[in-house]
Amino acid sequence: MEATTVASHVPVLLEETIESLDIRDGGTYLDFTLGRGGHSKRILARIPHGRLIAFDQDEEAIKESEATLREVGDNFTLIRDNFRNFDSHLKELGIEKVSGILIDLGVSSPQLDEGDRGFSYKLEAPLDMRMDQSQGLTAHEVVNNYSLSELTRVIREYGEDREAYQIAKKIVSYRERKPIETTTELAEIVKSAKPRQSLVKKGHPAKQAFQAIRIEVNDEEGALIEALKKAPGYLEKGGRLAIISFMSLDDRLVKQCFNKLTRVEGSRTGYERPEEIKEAEYRLVYKKPIIPGERELAENHRAASSKLRVIEKL
Repeated sequence: MEATTVASHVPVLLEETIESLDIRDGGTYLDFTLGRGGHSKRILARIPHGRLIAFDQDEEAIKESEATLREVGDNFTLIRDNFRNFDSHLKELGIEKVSGILIDLGVSSPQLDEGDRGFSYKLEAPLDMRMDQSQGLTAHEVVNNYSLSELTRVIREYGEDREAYQIAKKIVSYRERKPIETTTELAEIVKSAKPRQSLVKKGHPAKQAFQAIRIEVNDEEGALIEALKKAPGYLEKGGRLAIISFMSLDDRLVKQCFNKLTRVEGSRTGYERPEEIKEAEYRLVYKKPIIPGERELAENHRAASSKLRVIEKL
């Protein structure tokens, strides 16, 4: 296996996110995606009399972030679980409403750069890609056991790759001779399925397929959909939900949800009486998503596709 030095994680849109949450001391704030604690540390610094509750599936992230947060205070609770289950934990803690919620849908740099986790198409590693190392499904299972149609669906829907069928077909053909064991082996198979015009494009040819398999392994879209259904209802009046997305697939889900929540319900015919029109319970804090500035893009290339959307409970 190729050795690698783990990179430190740089929080994306940090200043913009902290400002957007309109943090009030004394409030309770949730960070659904703790990672290496960059956003959480800044939130905690603003609520010496409040409470932070943060979630992450990754045991290493929990361990590293606990030490980071203790530099600021001890008024926090870290929970190792998928954020889709946040409501059951809040019930156990006796919390009914919160002042703000942050969801950062990016994969942290240490996860991407740790060779043995299997997230990187550049580093040789076993096909794993699990954010929660205790779960059963791995990338090895997806790549070697999914049918041609299932693989095509995953790569097309989650990777938005135009050559999804050709890639899936190459994978199925290759594994008939031997199982696909490593990330670099899979990356070469994906590359071999790409037409010449795709290979000259910017970015690694296997990036979208790897993204798709990672999403499938961790059921990332299912978790986001669940969270979008439940999280807004836990906001107190004036509370805000901020979501940073990196993929167009995620951003579409967030945009659709936020637009639905902030839209005034009622007929567009103009014949309804004012009392018959139900006002929206939430408002868009920004009409357009916040994106990184030139300085951040120059310092952190992984911020390039990020978008921040925020709603507030009225």
